[in-house]
Amino acid sequence: MKSGVSRCVAVLTYVSFSCVFLLSIAVTTRAQTTAALTWDQVRQRFQQNNPTLQAGETGIAESRAEEITAYLRPNPELTLTGDGTQIAPNKGVWVPLAGTFEVASVSYLHERDHKRELRLKSAQEGTAIAVSGQSDLQRTLLFDLRTAFVATLQAKADLQLAKDDLAFWDQVLTISSDRYHAGDIASIDLDRLELQRVQFESDVQTAEVNLRTAKIQLLALLNDRTPVDQLDVTGPFDFTDQLPPVDDVQNMALANRPDLREAMQSVDQAKVNHQLAVADGSTDPTLSAWYTHNASTNNPYGNQTLGVSIDVPLRIFDRNQGEKLRTQLDITKNQQLLNATQAQVFSDVDSAYAQVNSDLILLRPYKVKYLQQATRVRDTIRFSYEHGGASLLDFLNAESDYRNVQLSYLNLIGSYLTAAAQLNMSVGREVIQ
Repeated sequence: MKSGVSRCVAVLTYVSFSCVFLLSIAVTTRAQTTAALTWDQVRQRFQQNNPTLQAGETGIAESRAEEITAYLRPNPELTLTGDGTQIAPNKGVWVPLAGTFEVASVSYLHERDHKRELRLKSAQEGTAIAVSGQSDLQRTLLFDLRTAFVATLQAKADLQLAKDDLAFWDQVLTISSDRYHAGDIASIDLDRLELQRVQFESDVQTAEVNLRTAKIQLLALLNDRTPVDQLDVTGPFDFTDQLPPVDDVQNMALANRPDLREAMQSVDQAKVNHQLAVADGSTDPTLSAWYTHNASTNNPYGNQTLGVSIDVPLRIFDRNQGEKLRTQLDITKNQQLLNATQAQVFSDVDSAYAQVNSDLILLRPYKVKYLQQATRVRDTIRFSYEHGGASLLDFLNAESDYRNVQLSYLNLIGSYLTAAAQLNMSVGREVIQ
């Protein structure tokens, strides 16, 4: 009897433990599924995990390694010479090192006119350009990320609207079915109402596909292998009716655009490269010194000698004329590219600013008037239809108008947020949060 009770207690304990374990897994899974990421969290993950950005950081490290190479001094050269080994006289055999002439010499190329310093400065300018290029890469990729984030928020809003419309229509169908059974409406009217439900079901499925597609694009930019169903984002899907003056935005762009800064740094590097080309046209002497041991000399004081020399190339024909001219032209080319980049900055700011302003002009009356009007008209026509004061066609038109106004508003919000991201990208920093 006791053994049977013990077994029952053991079974109950095991079942209780299993239930608690499964419940904890369910709670954890649900928490993972519903944990929504904000824009700041998404941006942080992107900066940590995006492989394109990581490759750019590696490129900057490579550029810094080139600075080490640029500042290295020329290596000295060591030459060891042995000559004159002879067969020992009157012995007929070869005696190693007998009468050998030995020379040890060291030479070093001396670079003049600060060539090494100019190479280092040019490499440092190259690193600065790489850093600005990385910032510009991040600027453009952040726009893609923000666009995907906004698309996900819009898809969520579209899905919620579609579900609300479907739930509303199901309520209409329930009331209409009761009216039909009471003999208040005809069978054809109920059929038309039921057929209209297909549109709302299609809207829900389309919104779910769009939401899944937006999440996939977002995960690709984050280089994240999280299942699509477990990813969720959150943030304000609304507009801010505040826009700074266009002149202020342009000045911010001139101060913050990394591609403009990169163009300026390219001009500076071109000037340094021209200075280096001029320096490379100068003569670099080679200094040499040697020690000689000559056992076969007849001079009793000449067995061991020291010598020095200087080798000066005569730059008669090649004075680096071609590279001097090329680098001088490269300064002009980079200055022209800088002017083009400045013009592009103004163009980008003006275009994005105009789009944001246009969206705001359209959004203001929607929020103040059109949304409330569409809801009021739909509810009024619905009440009137359910009480026999309006036709089915009037009710269907009112519902269609309501749906179109709501979708247009959501599309305008999405367009505004995308245009705001475009304006932020054109400035190089966040102007509109």
